[in-house]
Formats: sequence, structure tokens, C-alpha cells
Amino acid sequence: MKKQILALTSCMLIAAFISFSCGDGSAGEEKSSQNDTTKTAQTDSSKDTASKDTDRKPEKNIELIPVEVTTIKLGSISDYILLSSNLETEKMADVYSRIQGLVQKNFADEGDFVKKGQVLMELEADEYKLSEERARLNYLQQKADFDRLEAMFSKDLLSKEEFEKARFTTRGLEVDWKQAQLNLSYTKITAPISGVVGNRLRKPGDRIQPTDKLFTVINTDEMISVVYVPEKELGSVKKGQLAFITSDNLRSERFTGWIKRVSPVVDPASGTFKVTVGVKNQSNKLRAGMFVNTHIVTATHENAVLIPKTAIVYENEMMNVFVVKDSIAHKIVLDAGFQDHEKVESKSDIVEGDKVIVVGQAGLKDQTKVKIVSERKNQLAVQDKKEESNKKNF
Repeated sequence: MKKQILALTSCMLIAAFISFSCGDGSAGEEKSSQNDTTKTAQTDSSKDTASKDTDRKPEKNIELIPVEVTTIKLGSISDYILLSSNLETEKMADVYSRIQGLVQKNFADEGDFVKKGQVLMELEADEYKLSEERARLNYLQQKADFDRLEAMFSKDLLSKEEFEKARFTTRGLEVDWKQAQLNLSYTKITAPISGVVGNRLRKPGDRIQPTDKLFTVINTDEMISVVYVPEKELGSVKKGQLAFITSDNLRSERFTGWIKRVSPVVDPASGTFKVTVGVKNQSNKLRAGMFVNTHIVTATHENAVLIPKTAIVYENEMMNVFVVKDSIAHKIVLDAGFQDHEKVESKSDIVEGDKVIVVGQAGLKDQTKVKIVSERKNQLAVQDKKEESNKKNF
């Protein structure tokens, strides 16, 4: 019996050992399988990442900078003396009454355009009408008496002395009548020149005297700018010389003018001489008192290569321009000649027909690949044609 129990126990131990050994083996195989799967996934992921990086690099290499360009044109550009002043009118008149009286009615107000001889104001005329009527009657009465005396003088019934006295009396009364007529006409105050009413200083009911200013009439067809030029420029300024006027409030406008007068006297206190520049106000945009910049042209270069100032990039006090050739932006240092408020004359290796960048050049480097997305029309040539047309008028 004991032997049977020992044999059964031994069998159970052997079976447990075999079971334990089989379990450890499958777990090891499963763990090994999992490690192999993880390594395979990591390898595949690395391959995908490397593939994506390889795809991205070519995209960076072909990326182009979008820019806007304009085509270089030839034109004229001038050197000038720049001075500031306030516009004045060449023709301006203050209106006064020739007689005293009460204002009855105004026929013009500030800003109204009036013609020469047009009635601006009317005074009460009753008193002047009576004076004119009285003077007329006195003259007619004396004229009738003189006619009788003249008939008597022709028959030698009147002395020459009495006749001459009657003649002078009649003539004096006639003058009085004409003076009364003139005073009556002065009750209607008229414009001395054609122009725009700048100021109206009296209203109905006011009593005025001949010393009282009533209106200011300004003729705006022609304006003048009086400037004081340094003495060193005396030899470069002469009558009839071209000039032009600009205003900060009218930035897109340039008004062509000419030198009307040059004073031969140099002010010893300031070292300047007076120059009067005239300008036609055809568009009626200029106003008296407007602050303007007066440019007196001293020299002009024709057929110059003109670079718009919008294309210039300033770097360390140097002017640079980017010229696009074969989709590559070439940085060129600009050798500048004459320049004005919108363009610069180029003496660098830039020729007519080159395309310069006007938008997108800020921060751009030399030899950068670019893409032209639009081209701006060059307005400098159009402006030159307008100026040439204006020059023919002076």
C-alpha cells in the first residue's frame, strides 16, 4: 500500500514539472514574438519618416518669392532749386464804396464767382435820387434862361460879360447834375475785376463810409509763388525759366509754371533775391494762401533711365535696386543722378526694358529666385508727356 502511494505521488510531481516547463516556453516564445513585432514597426516608421523628409527637401528648394515689378522707361528728369512759400493771386482787389450810406442789399457772398461790373451791393438811394432830380431841374431852368440870353446876345441886346456869366453858370449846373447822377450810380457797388469773392465784410443795415472795405475779389486764373533764392543761384535763374509747384495736400498733382519776375537786388540781411513764379490754375485746385513747394528747374537730362523711388531699398545710406532676370533677383547698387519726389536717374548697369521689383523687395537677398505675380504700369513716362505738353504753353 505504501509503495502504491509513493508511486502515485511521484507521477503527480513529474506531471506538474512537465506542465511548468511547457508554460515557460510558450511565454518566452510570445515575448520574443512581441519584441520582433515592435522592432519591425519601428523600422517601418523610420522608413516612412525618412521618406517624408526626402519629399519635403525638394519643395523648399523650388519655393519662389512672389514680387511685383515694373518695366524701366526712358524720360527726362530735372535738377531744381526747392523753396517753400504761400500762394498769392496776381490779381486781387479790395472793394470800397465811393459814397456813404446804409447797406440795403447784398448780391454776392463769399465763394461766389462774379464778373467785372457785376453788382455786389446796393445802398439806400432815396436821398441820392432826390439830389439828382434837384440838380436836373436847376440845370434845365438855367438852360432855358441861357437860351433866351443867347438869343438876346445874338441881337446885341446883351453885353458879352453878362452872356459869359450866364454860360458859365449853365455849365456849372450841368456839372452838378452829372455829379448827382454819378453819386446815384455809386449806390450800386460793382466788382472791379472778374473773380471769386474772398471776403464779404458788411451786411444789410450797416452804415458805411468810403474808407470801409466791403469785399475782396480774387482772380484765381493765375496764381503766383514769391520765393527768396540764395545769392549763389543768381546766375542760374532768369525770367521765363520753367518751374513747377507741388502741394502736400495735392500729392498726385504737379502744376507747371514759369518765372515771371527776377529782382536784381540782393537783400544784404538774408543774402537772397526775390523771384516770382507764375502758374496757371486751369483745374481751379489752387487757392490763395495755400502752402506749396516751388521747384525752379536749373538743368534737365533727356532720355535718362528713370527708376521709381518705390523700387529703391536703402541700406547703409546706399540705394539698391533688384532687377529680375530669368526669375532671379539681382541686387544692383544704384549710382544716382538727378532725382525728384517720385523718380531717380540711374547711372548704373540698368537699361530700358529691365524689370525692377517695386513690391516684395524688402528683406530680399541677392540671387534669390522670385516669381513675378503682377506688373505695374510705369506712370513716369505718362507724367513726362504731360509735362512736355505743359511746357509748350509757356
